[in-house]
Amino acid sequence: MIAIPATTIANLRDLGSTPLSGGRTVRPGLVFRAGQLDRMDPATDPAVAALGLRTILDLRTDAERADHPDRVPAGARLLVADALADTLSASGAPAAAQLKHVLADPVLAEEHLGGGRAQARFADTYRALVSTGSARAAYRTLLTELAADDALPLLFHCTAGKDRTGWGATVILTLLGADEETVEREYLSVNPAVRQAFAPLIEGFVAQGGDPEIALAVIGVVPQYLAAALDEVAARYGTMEKYVREGLGVPDGTVSRLRSRLIA
Repeated sequence: MIAIPATTIANLRDLGSTPLSGGRTVRPGLVFRAGQLDRMDPATDPAVAALGLRTILDLRTDAERADHPDRVPAGARLLVADALADTLSASGAPAAAQLKHVLADPVLAEEHLGGGRAQARFADTYRALVSTGSARAAYRTLLTELAADDALPLLFHCTAGKDRTGWGATVILTLLGADEETVEREYLSVNPAVRQAFAPLIEGFVAQGGDPEIALAVIGVVPQYLAAALDEVAARYGTMEKYVREGLGVPDGTVSRLRSRLIA
């Protein structure tokens, strides 16, 4: 993983240098993941300028984008691919899309998320990231853009950069040949940055009597969330390759171009 200088982008990570099979690695400086970009200052942040971003893919809902619109560097395209649109229509905004609201009231949080229900709801959200039409369209766009001419460097993100973004990173790294241990390590690696970014929210929630386990279940990521999505892939498609080909509708030729561009 390439170290990135301190920047105004929340939870920014370069997937570059991630180890792949056969002693290969992900080519650095081409694929970045992050949280929301509302505090980014493209004009004065040298670390942002150094990325040379050409494409930004926003996986957030309409409400998230309206509350915290991205600030986009000059020369970069902004693409919107709402991964949770169908989940939102079916059952209201999931916790992954309303972190601050969920932790605003400890009583309501306990009522709706206590007793392991937070973990169960997040697992359901991860299964939806595999199964719903809006999520499949979002991740199809992500992979298609990674293989497109003149789209790189590309940054993809959601609000905290951990759930929707974490699944995107999992799909990319698995396609490129990272093993399960490497994929899970990358998935979990965002926990310190996310918890630091949301520390005031967590502290305020606990100070009002909120259950710390609920806060950590909502703010962080755990292996069981990722396992829920991977199990959904296995149940519906058998393999990640078939999920990408049949579920996302990404042709083999696009995957081949993606690999040729991103594998060093």
